[in-house]
Amino acid sequence: MDLGLKDKPVLVMASSSGIGFGVALEFAREGARVMLFSRSEEKLQRAAERIEELTGHRPLYTVGDIRNREDIKKAVEKTIESYGSVFALFNNTGGPPAGSFEDFEDEDWIQAFNLTLLAYVRTIRAVLPYMKKAGKGRIVNNTSSSIKQVIDNLILSNAFRTGIVGLTKSLSRELGKYNILVNAVGAGKIATERVDYLDSLKASKEGVALEEIRKRYFKEIPLGRYGTTEEFARFVVFLCSEANTYVTGQSFLIDGGMVKAY
Repeated sequence: MDLGLKDKPVLVMASSSGIGFGVALEFAREGARVMLFSRSEEKLQRAAERIEELTGHRPLYTVGDIRNREDIKKAVEKTIESYGSVFALFNNTGGPPAGSFEDFEDEDWIQAFNLTLLAYVRTIRAVLPYMKKAGKGRIVNNTSSSIKQVIDNLILSNAFRTGIVGLTKSLSRELGKYNILVNAVGAGKIATERVDYLDSLKASKEGVALEEIRKRYFKEIPLGRYGTTEEFARFVVFLCSEANTYVTGQSFLIDGGMVKAY
């Protein structure tokens, strides 16, 4: 299938590692012109070099903090200056701290809101004029499997990830007339540093080996393993492509069947 992404300009947030890197790599494999974004220039340089090594296409990058309005604006402006437009946006960010309700004060909630929801709003706001002018665009918002089934000890993430679902559905209705398709994806257990961190926290809290925690999760996942960033990325890139012309306003789980909710 031709995804129609050759030379299409795309912006991938939080893309120096993990899921964001996997998505950026898959876009590059399809011949898209990729802009990376992350806080660490060192990690961005390594990511860009690795993507070029694997695909022959070297992405550009912007250094910034996704919680900073001006840094987001800078990333979009650099994408426009370099590539002329933005066809697709993959909204992505690291997760807020783990913990239960009584672990957090007002400032923790505010920071989680800025990181997990407001950053997405700001990035969409920044790319929207260019997508509307072009008369087409694709936006995919990364969330979590917690949009269907809450995850214990992740109350900040549980609270704000569901807000992205409402944002996605509302935007799909508002932006359909401009041929801008907006969807959300929720990761289950994808093998990333974030999942390693959460598994390690659980192992430490229970006083068991990390491998014991992973074995338990493997039993809960019908496919019997964690997913890869490549598997996650292939679906995201389809949603962000010209091959997707009628899927919008939807929230999908990429979890190997782990979540039992409908």
